[in-house]
Amino acid sequence: MSVAEVTSRITQIQSQLALLRPPTTSKSTSATAFSTALDDATTAAPTETPATGTAQGDAVVKGARKYLGVPYVWGGTDPAKGLDCSGLVQKVYSELGYDLPRVSYQQAKAGRPVASLAEAQPGDILAFGSPVHHVAIYIGDNQMIEAPRPGKDVQVSSVYETPTAIRRIVPDAGSTSAVGSVDSARAAAGTPYASLFDSAASKYGVSADLLAAVAKQESGYNPHATSPAGAQGLMQLMPSTAKSLGVSDTFDPAQSVDGAARLLSSLLDRFGSTKLALAAYNAGPGAVLRYHGVPPYAETQNYVRSIMSTLEAA
Repeated sequence: MSVAEVTSRITQIQSQLALLRPPTTSKSTSATAFSTALDDATTAAPTETPATGTAQGDAVVKGARKYLGVPYVWGGTDPAKGLDCSGLVQKVYSELGYDLPRVSYQQAKAGRPVASLAEAQPGDILAFGSPVHHVAIYIGDNQMIEAPRPGKDVQVSSVYETPTAIRRIVPDAGSTSAVGSVDSARAAAGTPYASLFDSAASKYGVSADLLAAVAKQESGYNPHATSPAGAQGLMQLMPSTAKSLGVSDTFDPAQSVDGAARLLSSLLDRFGSTKLALAAYNAGPGAVLRYHGVPPYAETQNYVRSIMSTLEAA
């Protein structure tokens, strides 16, 4: 777990404990005071004006409530086995016809920005941390549905800190727009091979920004590059890996991007984390599993750090 994740969890726990702290009182009334505080914490009145939702936003909330009590499982996307935070968000929206990216930092860029929690409506995605490491579904009245962390179940929680991003996927209140898919992020203007990244992003649900960042790191956008280890082409695929992905010519940019997008999509689904997917792309899935995280290889750690910095600046 990263320092940012630890700090965020500490803040969450502190805020929850604050709700349970009994008011200062005499010893004879302390038990009653604590009971009252506990009751207040679990049935607290709204702290802000209830949000005005839409039928589709309400449908998102209703869909999320179905999964209350499902255990948190890191990388989980199957409610029968468990869900992580972004797996929950993706699952709920997919059932309503929306195609969201798999991981939290990508979901924090989906849809349209909402300026503040005061303007949020039920169904909006709340993102936390910088870089983003947690997402939840807003349900109004300063409450959200989240898959919080290992050892916990999907639950309703208060919004324990100011979100770093709020994204609206469904139509705004008063809008008559129909349900539809959310386009994957397009590569920034001027990015080499942008059309290939955009096409693969749409096909496999992997951010075009991520694909472009990997190409920049791997080959400097050089489709003829070959590494000392034998990796080839724009996305530096090993010949054996390329063959397993159905890539017949690793030096063909279109095939290289398509194969890399397919590989990254599977790694994101498997590990549920962009950092771990990148580590697996560089060092192999076995190394990530062996070390239960980014392997302690200088090359891999620098690789992940560099690409994540590129993405944060995008």
